[in-house]
Amino acid sequence: MTKRAFLFAGQGAQKLGMASDLYATYPVVKETFDTASRILGYDLRELIDSNEEKLNQTRYTQPAILTTSVAIYRLLAENGITPDIVAGLSLGEYSALVAAGVLSFEDAVALVAKRGEFMETAAPAGSGKMVAVMNTDPSLIEEICQQASEKGVVTPANYNTPAQIVIGGEVAAVDYAVELLQEAGAKRLIPLNVSGPFHTALLKSASQKLAAELEKVTFNDFALPLVGNTEAAIMKSEDVKALLARQVKEPVRFYDSIATIQEFGVDEVIEIGPGKVLSGFLKKIDKTLPTHNVEDQASLDALLNA
Repeated sequence: MTKRAFLFAGQGAQKLGMASDLYATYPVVKETFDTASRILGYDLRELIDSNEEKLNQTRYTQPAILTTSVAIYRLLAENGITPDIVAGLSLGEYSALVAAGVLSFEDAVALVAKRGEFMETAAPAGSGKMVAVMNTDPSLIEEICQQASEKGVVTPANYNTPAQIVIGGEVAAVDYAVELLQEAGAKRLIPLNVSGPFHTALLKSASQKLAAELEKVTFNDFALPLVGNTEAAIMKSEDVKALLARQVKEPVRFYDSIATIQEFGVDEVIEIGPGKVLSGFLKKIDKTLPTHNVEDQASLDALLNA
């Protein structure tokens, strides 16, 4: 019996026109987008298809990716493909919560629109930066961030793979950390095109506002296990609100989360949502794990015919 994990894409994976072919073909996909548009008060499908500038603004990106992911999740369920365990990278955790039966889709859409707004306001564009550090020992990166903190906030933000860790924070402090890392022998450092230093202490105000919003939402019990980003452990119902509030200002522990998923005995992973970012990370973490991604008709056909 195959044990299957679904992984849900995070921010940065958005692209113009994503899932437009699925929207045109499958009623369940169209219904999901129509529901989101009704809740958001604007035509989400039109925004995704024609307004790249808005699509890349955090407050619009988040509901766009969540809706795309949940629509594909529902389409797979209609085809009898369901997960035994779920996880999502950062924003993707909200899609995973919908898949695990913890959040209604309607509540999730309203929540991530607010989350996007809070994150945008907490860290306006240009207020910080993020840099991917390649092939460098994680403990060295942590040590150097601590050292560079004399110039401001800088910490690891995403532990994507053991060979790719993203640091983020205030510009001067991140630049200083980059300098120290280069002196320590780090060869590849890639500045990321993101709208803010997410998953760092600079998002504290967003975390507080999000905590207040989370209090207004009904969370159900887990219908299936979900591995959370912040602690890379299977989430407990009583911790969901606290973990989601912490998640915006604390690092995402992706490769530890994958280790937890593997302990669960998974033998197939399906990445859901735009792009193949997580599949790429997975290949670096464990290339023996069979991985598929579903983002459009071609990738859906490939999975159904696999």
